[in-house]
Amino acid sequence: MMIMAMTTLVCRAAFVVVIIRIDPATGGNVALALFFLSLFFALWGTLSLGGFLVRYIFQRQEAPFRHVGISLRQALWFAVLVALTLFLVSQELLAWWMSVLLVIGLSMLEAFFLSRS
Repeated sequence: MMIMAMTTLVCRAAFVVVIIRIDPATGGNVALALFFLSLFFALWGTLSLGGFLVRYIFQRQEAPFRHVGISLRQALWFAVLVALTLFLVSQELLAWWMSVLLVIGLSMLEAFFLSRS
């Protein structure tokens, strides 16, 4: 858990550095890619830590290591949803039906993983 928290801090620091140091007007596609990658990893780490803590608080009867995999997976889906939605907005390609399809697709993917366990 400590390693997860430390990597999340590194990802958050990388996101802050990208926000402060890189000018999107002159950086082009590289700046855009760095922004969305750092956003994605910072969100993934933060959401997985938050999901783990919520599960640990409300489900203390289970071993803590059982919560890590679920938290990482669900945080991954949500981070993909946020980053992809923001990317589509930045490219002026987002429509309401695309958002619905994205949510349905990620929900079906999570349902598949939940049904396997």
